Amino acid sequence: MGKTFFDYDNDDFGFAISDSMGMDSNGNMMMRMSDNMAMDMDSGEIHMISSWSEEDDEMDW
Repeated sequence: MGKTFFDYDNDDFGFAISDSMGMDSNGNMMMRMSDNMAMDMDSGEIHMISSWSEEDDEMDW
């Protein structure tokens, strides 16, 4: 499962597609600016998000 984050500005969930790019549930591309900040690629607006760290959270099964 990929990394997920919550966009506090839109009350929306999203998921990371790489360490620096993500997509919200509406299909809007988001670029990670820091662990708790992302930029909407369509509007250029900065959004406060839940943690989107670069650490790999995969589990070994």
